[in-house]
Order: sequence, then C-alpha cells, then structure tokens
Amino acid sequence: MPQLARRLFVLPPDLEGAARNWLKLGEPTPRAANYASSIILLRDSPAGLETWMGYRAGSSPLGVVAFPGGSLQTSDDDAVGWLGPSPQHWAEWMGMSDVGLARRHIVGAIRELFEETGVLLAGRDLSSTVEATSTVEWMKIREAVAEQEKSFTDVLAKRGLKLRTDLLKPLVNWLSPDFAHRRFNTRYFAATVPVNQEPSILASKGVWGRWVSPAKLIEERDTTALGDEVGQEETVGRTLGQLLVPGTEIMLEKMAAANGCIAYLSYKRTPHVYQPKLVEEDGALMLEVEAARTIAGEPQRER
Repeated sequence: MPQLARRLFVLPPDLEGAARNWLKLGEPTPRAANYASSIILLRDSPAGLETWMGYRAGSSPLGVVAFPGGSLQTSDDDAVGWLGPSPQHWAEWMGMSDVGLARRHIVGAIRELFEETGVLLAGRDLSSTVEATSTVEWMKIREAVAEQEKSFTDVLAKRGLKLRTDLLKPLVNWLSPDFAHRRFNTRYFAATVPVNQEPSILASKGVWGRWVSPAKLIEERDTTALGDEVGQEETVGRTLGQLLVPGTEIMLEKMAAANGCIAYLSYKRTPHVYQPKLVEEDGALMLEVEAARTIAGEPQRER
C-alpha cells in the first residue's frame, strides 16, 4: 500500500453546523452509516481521461457534486442474472467477509448508475451489452426504477439481461465523518461506458451532469468555475473543496495523474477504509485524511 500522508481539506459549508454541534456535545456516539455504492464512469478523450459527475440536491454524504451513486436497497438482494466474477470473488477483492453485502454493493452500484445516467452494465452474455439506452422508453424505465415503482432486477429479467459484473473494477471504501448527520459507508467502483451507450441526467431529478476533465478540475480547484457552471444556490461561488467530499477530490487527483482509462483501471489497489476526521487548524475546522499523495510538489493543505 502507498505511504500515507496527512491531508487537510476544507470543511464543506453544509457540514459546518453538524461539526460544531458535534464538538459542543462532546463528540457523542456517531450515527449509523448507511451502505452505499458509487461508480466512477470513465472514458478517454483527445483532452485526456474524463469522468461523469452530477449535481446532487440537498446535503448528500457523497457531496454536492459527485459520481453516480447512492444508498443500497433491500431489493438489491433480489435474484438477478449474474455474469462475471462471483460474489465470493468480489468479497475477497473488496476485503469483506460478508459475501451477501458484497453482492448487494455490486447490484446497488449498477442500479444507481442506471438510474442516474442511463448507462446499463448488463447483457445477455459475456460478449454483449445493451445498446441505445438513451431512448424515451428507457428514460421511463429509469424514472420508474428511481421511484421504486419498478424493480431493477425485474426490468433485467423481463429483457433476458444479466449483470455484467466483469465490467466493474473495485476502487476504495470511504466512510463519512463521525459528526455528519447523514453518513455513508461507500464502496467505489470504476467502469468504462459500454459501446453505443451515452450517459444523460434523469429527466425528473437531473439538474446538471456532464463529462468533466479531472485534470482541469484539479487545475482550477481554487476557482469557483465548476460551482458557477452548475448554477445552483449551494454551488455558485464555491471552490472545488466546498463542492466535493475529500474522497472525491482525492480520486479526481488520481485520475488527473493517470495516463488514460487503462492506466487508471490497471493500478493495483489494496482494500482500505478511509475516513475524514474533524480537526482544528489555526482556529478553523477542517477535515483530516490519511491518504497517499498523488501530485508531487502539491502543498499539504487543500483549499
């Protein structure tokens, strides 16, 4: 595992009230963390590696701007066609002893990606994937699955589709800070876009979502360019660190340093749980993370 270093990140404005209340109450028992999955969608472009990010309304534990993802559901335990590595193999790769939970993370990750972007990692066999998922019909299905009016697993079964779990790559495990009111224990995965599919925002809930250049975001991290583009009350005038959770910012750094999709996906990762901790630096509350540094010469404190 890479040598870890102390990293400091700005405390997102949405978390400041919870942080101060946590300290005022003497650091009580943390609230239980919900299990969540998130998929980093990748593609190569003439300008370099790109990833899909979207705006999340409200105070999401994944950040105001984040990769596709969300909470696991009980329906993620339902029977579903499965292609690729077995749940047992996934549990081993993710460093988990609970095979059922590992399976739920995989199903939940693919479901959330479909709901939020329309990208569907499924096919009839290991040599095929669904095509043209940007139609009006597929959008209606996405809406129904997002509202839990239709079961994701039923949608797949009725079309003779099975999950292509071989298209996923396990990344890292991030746990929300202890003081947060809403906490996630999130497993991150990565995938490239299947042939003849293109992500899009959900018609009823989507506000902003697009392919972004991690290198450009990191280069402009001290500016408010991204927040101003998203154009929402809680994004305008905010820098990158005020829009993202530390885990997302660190993953963007690693993507910015990678030479394309293959290089990023082939990097050997060791299972490890990362969690930001609340600290006070020079009178200001900040988030501290023990994580590997990615960009040589970058200052310790993230603004």
